[in-house]
Amino acid sequence: MKICIFLAEGFEEIEAVAPMDIFRRAGIEVLTISVTGNKVVSGAHSVPVVADVLFENMVFSNDDFLFLPGGLPGTTNLEKHEGLKNLIQQRYDSGGEIAAICAAPSIFGKMKLLADKEAICYPGFEQTLEGARLSQSKIVKADNVFTAKAAGVAIEFALSIVAHLKGDELSQSIREGIFL
Repeated sequence: MKICIFLAEGFEEIEAVAPMDIFRRAGIEVLTISVTGNKVVSGAHSVPVVADVLFENMVFSNDDFLFLPGGLPGTTNLEKHEGLKNLIQQRYDSGGEIAAICAAPSIFGKMKLLADKEAICYPGFEQTLEGARLSQSKIVKADNVFTAKAAGVAIEFALSIVAHLKGDELSQSIREGIFL
């Protein structure tokens, strides 16, 4: 199992890089995947990140955990990528785990993956969470779908995923190690 973090031009840097760091501290294999056709992807605040692999060169596994950072126009650019949306649909349909933070849960909402599930997103995007029960929590796990509110909870979100995948003890150890 590996966590695949998808990068599009204009992604929110904190929402991609902080979780990547936390996942790697937990010993989880992480790949950053560019959906742009270029390995260097610039974030919403002009921070360039070199992706591990291009989407078109990636061989996905059935147990990959898919993670979408938000940001604008990053979320819009992720949503335009039909190959990514097909992959998300396949993972969701097979019970695989998918996660999105900030504006990115809007992609799941528009795909009708949040129907009758509790979810959260960046304020102002609630109408895009079609069929979801809006949460007051900053982080939500509903079956195989994880959503989080914004950049300010990126580390907490990542730690909650670590707890889910590898246990509370490891998540707590990382939390203590970074003095959170």
